[in-house]
Amino acid sequence: MLIERAQLDNLELLAKQVVEGFIIGLHKSPFHGFSVEFAEHRLYNSGDPLRHIDWRVYGRTDKMFIKRYEEETNLRCCIAIDTSSSMYFPKDGNNKLNKLEFSCVAAAGLLHLLKRQLDASALALFDNEVRYLSDARSAPSHYRMLVHKLENTLKQPDNHVGTNAANALHAIAEHMHKRSLVIVFSDMMDDTEQTEELFSALQHLKFNKHEVILFHTIEGDKELDFEFDNRPMEFVDMETGEKVRLQPQQVKEQYVESMAAYRRMVENRCHQYHIDYVPVDLRKPVEQVLHAFLLKRNKLL
Repeated sequence: MLIERAQLDNLELLAKQVVEGFIIGLHKSPFHGFSVEFAEHRLYNSGDPLRHIDWRVYGRTDKMFIKRYEEETNLRCCIAIDTSSSMYFPKDGNNKLNKLEFSCVAAAGLLHLLKRQLDASALALFDNEVRYLSDARSAPSHYRMLVHKLENTLKQPDNHVGTNAANALHAIAEHMHKRSLVIVFSDMMDDTEQTEELFSALQHLKFNKHEVILFHTIEGDKELDFEFDNRPMEFVDMETGEKVRLQPQQVKEQYVESMAAYRRMVENRCHQYHIDYVPVDLRKPVEQVLHAFLLKRNKLL
């Protein structure tokens, strides 16, 4: 489902529509049965007791699922969103979502899924420091409060602030006392000298027994493919205000190669630390995030 900015007026309703459409899509996919049963079942693994197999589900899906008891189904999840100025890109005035809007819609969808599963959810918002960090709870009133916080975030103007994801992730690692799933939305536009600090913070999360998914959020046309008109243009750093004038075609090849190398580095480092790395392209529907989350949740429970 490709979402436009005009649909952001009621984020809770939009999240419900996205999730319900996603669930219907799973019914029609090779994952049929997974969407219906994931709250109470997990896939059969070799060695599991056969007496726990739900044969009724097997009859409907031709897949073997193990019944999970209530204490096995609970998950604690913290969703952390980078709200720095680079996340307001693109600012071209059309009706397409920027990176922050896309991340907030995806987060609202995840919160709705967590609520359906009676999982405990928390929300963190950060730029160069942590601006908001909630407790993890499963109450409906808590869910509505977090969605309202996301709606307010979407209304905030760009305050031209930089990113320090490392500080936020260290804070989350200390705040989430029990083993949790930490989901991070960021375009990873930290200063290059802060890269090691960022991965140190991700290691901190893993050291504290948290599972981590990093949704690397990027606008594909311009940030990946560098598709700009072939004329002199002024580029402005959204976080520092630094400006440079250049002819896009003169630097396109070098830029695309450098961006690809940077993404490979981030992916390799995440793999090294057993962190799920999921590139998120704004040109694709928000369901790409929900699917990655459900696959991870099914592995954890």
